[in-house]
Amino acid sequence: MKIALLYPPPWKLPEPGQPPISGRDGPPPEYRAGDLDGDFFQIPYGLLTLAAEARAHGHQVKVLNLSAFSWREVTRLVVALDAQLWGLSCWTANRRGAAMVARLIKQHHPSTHVIMGGPHAAPMAHSMLQHHPAIDTIAVGESERTLLDVVDHLRRGVPVRNIAGTVFRDAAGAITRGPKRQAVQNLDQLACPQHHFDSHIFMTSRGCPWACTFCGAESQWGRGFRAQSVEYVLDALTALLPRLPVKLLYIKDDTFTTQRKRVLKLCQAIVARGLNFLWSCDTRVDLLTEELVRAMRLAGCQRMSLGVESGAPSILRQVDKKITVDDIVRSTQLAKRYGIVVRYYMMLGNRGETVKTFRQTLDFLARAKPHEYLFSCLSIYPGTRDFNEAERQGWLSREVFFEENFQELKVPFDADDACTGMMNAWFAQHCGLQRMYQPSIDDCKRSLALLGEHHAAHLDLGAAYFRAQRWHEAERHLRRALDLNYPTPGVVYNYLAVIATERGDYDRMMELFSTAAKVDPQHQQLMQNVNRARRWFRERGPARGVPLELIAHHHFQLLERTVQPTLPGPLANDFANWQPAAAPPHQHSRVARAGSTMSLGDRPRGRDDHPPDGRKHLKVVTD
Repeated sequence: MKIALLYPPPWKLPEPGQPPISGRDGPPPEYRAGDLDGDFFQIPYGLLTLAAEARAHGHQVKVLNLSAFSWREVTRLVVALDAQLWGLSCWTANRRGAAMVARLIKQHHPSTHVIMGGPHAAPMAHSMLQHHPAIDTIAVGESERTLLDVVDHLRRGVPVRNIAGTVFRDAAGAITRGPKRQAVQNLDQLACPQHHFDSHIFMTSRGCPWACTFCGAESQWGRGFRAQSVEYVLDALTALLPRLPVKLLYIKDDTFTTQRKRVLKLCQAIVARGLNFLWSCDTRVDLLTEELVRAMRLAGCQRMSLGVESGAPSILRQVDKKITVDDIVRSTQLAKRYGIVVRYYMMLGNRGETVKTFRQTLDFLARAKPHEYLFSCLSIYPGTRDFNEAERQGWLSREVFFEENFQELKVPFDADDACTGMMNAWFAQHCGLQRMYQPSIDDCKRSLALLGEHHAAHLDLGAAYFRAQRWHEAERHLRRALDLNYPTPGVVYNYLAVIATERGDYDRMMELFSTAAKVDPQHQQLMQNVNRARRWFRERGPARGVPLELIAHHHFQLLERTVQPTLPGPLANDFANWQPAAAPPHQHSRVARAGSTMSLGDRPRGRDDHPPDGRKHLKVVTD
């Protein structure tokens, strides 16, 4: 069967250079560039797993990332593509775009079947089908088996009804929920997406044993935790890494180190097999031990993102984090000891937030000193405990997700106006990724002593000497990192090129830039430096005595190629053909922005507090 799996845009986007589309089909009135953070444009990993499973069963599958496509391009694609089954990934941020694409599909292919899934559609399944007649079926939870059952019904020509894990319309048109779909207990039984796709996003498990009030993982994966075996993960890595132009992965498990023994074995096996790459992961502060952290670092872990949320003990209790401030500080110090960059994910507006608790959080950050931190405003997502409690209290109706055109429902759970105003004023000055802690030369020496002859530890020490302008020592450790086969050598050559510049050796600088561009070009700083150097020479900078300003760092950052389906790159000329498609004619690059710029808005009015016209209003507080 011909299956098209689409990741729709957030709303109707204009052609490049054209003004935003006005009215309800366009962006929210308060939308500003940056409100859709870089993660929004990444293909949902679930579409890749669905495609891999369907292909393993002999079906033709196209996965297309339309997240940044103009509506004209979306229409061109839908009109041209003759799929028998269309699957749409629906998140809160693109819920309107997903509904619009479903209508467009039915307009041009009225007899086709449209199935929708994702973390917004699943918990809102009944309402989605009520509001959007173009959607035939909603898939609830993980959907590899569900998709295959839908395909089987379509192939046999029987109504797509009463399939486990779906919500659908019965013969009389009534919205009905099928039997519960049991979660796949052995994830190794599923086809491996890394055999089909070259994404830098990587997952090895599903679910989270915890249940923070703001998180919707349980509504998507069910309760509990399931993981792929070590051998399965190693097979996926072995298939993927040779194809990646930059040896860097973002491991996006909800809580990567839930099973510590498994992760320890995996890290040891990565080293034993000589799989040489850098990676980041997300985890909890109470799941780390010294043995595990050391093994992770030796296996390539460069950054660890921790769900901290708040530095106020009362907030941690109210959102049910089940961690303490001391847990956070201890784990931060442990990761720093081995040279792993620590990023905190922080939140504004959680339950119980006050001016006092927010100040406690800021004081905590000054004490804990992570390398990086990133604040986001609380979003009330369907399927979360926050959403259910807000509905129970009566100040939130799920109808606002259909009646209003906000991107996400970013509101404080119960903060008063004074606290909300203070948080928004602070957030306006501190949104996006903030860098805080930078290791000293002595810190890096201690990490190197703990790790032995480790390429990344040598690079860290070389960078520390670089910041101190001790060029000879910096160069020695940078060269040692290269000798030990540092996985992304472009950043090392960039450091060496800048050192050559500081010595006035411009021929050597350009030689090193040329080497970096040949072996490992996809680094933002490298491209910026090369362009600056070229412009400097062109404008006769050396003769005029104008200094050449270059940058050098090795932040965990990838300049990804905007190639389908990982990012919304251009379509191949033969995209509508069901034979293997040619490579896209052009490749662009996108650096993911770090964090949304959206602030907290007012809470929506409850059902008994509507304005006279029956509509609910949201506004963004900006002062």
